[in-house]
Amino acid sequence: MKTIGVLTSSRADYGIYLPLLQRLSESQNYELELIVFGTHLSANHGHTLDEIERDGFDVKYKIDSLLEDDTPHGIASSMAKTMACFSDFWGSNGDGFDLVFALVDRFEMFSAVYASTAFGIRVAHIHGGETTLGAIDNIFRHAISHASDIHFVSTDSYANKVAELTGSDQIYNSGALSLDGIEHMQLLDKTRMLELWKIDFDIPTILITVNPETKSFEKNSEYSLVFSSTLEELSKHYQLVITMPNADTNGSLYRKAFQNLALKYPKRFVLVENFGRQSYFSAMKWSRLLLGNTSSGIIEAASFGKYVIDLGDRQKGRMTSKNTFNVAFDKGQIIPLVEDLLERGVYEGENVYFQESPSLKIMKVLDQLL
Repeated sequence: MKTIGVLTSSRADYGIYLPLLQRLSESQNYELELIVFGTHLSANHGHTLDEIERDGFDVKYKIDSLLEDDTPHGIASSMAKTMACFSDFWGSNGDGFDLVFALVDRFEMFSAVYASTAFGIRVAHIHGGETTLGAIDNIFRHAISHASDIHFVSTDSYANKVAELTGSDQIYNSGALSLDGIEHMQLLDKTRMLELWKIDFDIPTILITVNPETKSFEKNSEYSLVFSSTLEELSKHYQLVITMPNADTNGSLYRKAFQNLALKYPKRFVLVENFGRQSYFSAMKWSRLLLGNTSSGIIEAASFGKYVIDLGDRQKGRMTSKNTFNVAFDKGQIIPLVEDLLERGVYEGENVYFQESPSLKIMKVLDQLL
């Protein structure tokens, strides 16, 4: 039996991993060992380790390395601490893994992977080759690809990018893992969402996720003020459901702005730290529109027939379906586009990221290689 480690540092990557984790845990060929760190262990970000354990996974390794400081110095210090912690971890445990999965592009994921290189850990990277010019994640994503041995990408163009970056011949287009089984997923109805989250989706709702622009982090103070004013205007006509920012540079600026709006207008704003995969996709289904700058809007929303307003440069360069429209952090651009897209109703085009059973494709590659 081969031992597969999975690095998970946040609610975002865990939700993407989940279909693969379920297949690995059910397989007779592999022993799954989760390596949990980052915001999973942070009370300020919902302590999402609890969600992993509620889903029935035994978490063997917990590595606490994230500082509660989202200044540039704090992020750099967290990176250094994470690398130091993982140098100890790989030194003690690295020989026990036949393969370790890393996903996407977080700074703490970068540190964990780069600490492994000195120990010769074999790494498989998911979602490499993508481009997000407004985020420092772009640097980390490509760096993780360079440090990895096996690559699972979401489109042919991203496969070509990874090949250019790494020269690897072990690149597999498996599609977007987050969309695995989405056509058969049992979503929650409006009544259940009201019971669980106190959200009445009979009220026209916009689902919002905004994270800071980390490449031009000095602009976040201005952007958070502009976006707060925009949301205040939108809340006169719509219920606004906001998933809270992750642990990026200056993320607290948006977090505080959203908290102030919810205190001022408690009947118009709902703040959610962590929906989990099923509830998040259910919220996407029942919302009228998505607004923000998150990859989930670009990769997943088209499969739910939703239009997306993508803000600023964070996702600049990423392939999009025809449901996605990019505008600046500008109230004068955002409000009219919201009205226009709501009039269009349901998006009926394709999702360029969708393939059937990405997790099964990954498992077949593992069977061949391991």
